[in-house]
Amino acid sequence: MHFGYALRRAQIAAFDAFASATAGHPITPPRYTALVILEANPGISQSALGEVLGTARSGAMMLTNWLVARGLAERRHRPEDARAWGLYLTRRGKTLLGTLKRRVLDHDQRFGAKLTPAERREFLRLLGKLAP
Repeated sequence: MHFGYALRRAQIAAFDAFASATAGHPITPPRYTALVILEANPGISQSALGEVLGTARSGAMMLTNWLVARGLAERRHRPEDARAWGLYLTRRGKTLLGTLKRRVLDHDQRFGAKLTPAERREFLRLLGKLAP
């Protein structure tokens, strides 16, 4: 089996586990990641969010607009510069993220249980070498 093919099959299995964890919510991995980043970095700029996600400015704008339109995040003027906007989770966004984090963690643990703890550590170490 080709290395890239095996890696892609593992990615598909991981995405299937994520989809099961987020069933009933229109949350994709990038949307989930954006919510996690907003929680950890209240007031982050849209540009910085895009950089962290590794997406183009237009992609960050579309993602932000999606979150705002659903009441999960909001744009507020940044205290240090009234011309600039920061992104913040709303109460609804925090509640949803709390629910999703528990579900994703549970599915992630079951998905990873196919490996021993030592294998999981080694797998993560090796993935870190491929995607620094």
